[in-house]
Amino acid sequence: MRKRPNLKREWIVATLTDPLRREVQPDARIRYWGRVELSDPVKSYILRVVTLEDGETVHNAFFDRNYREAE
Repeated sequence: MRKRPNLKREWIVATLTDPLRREVQPDARIRYWGRVELSDPVKSYILRVVTLEDGETVHNAFFDRNYREAE
């Protein structure tokens, strides 16, 4: 969070509790994607949160510009 002050803790928690998609990486870390609605201007962004193997410890979080809906 220190390196990304533009991200709010509640966005990360919401992504972990109700993700759009969840994927386990080969190194056992877990990726979660969630939608973040910003009101000014009204836009929707996709937040990717990567946790360690325990699924709770956040390793990284960022807005994912390359996210594509799964087919």
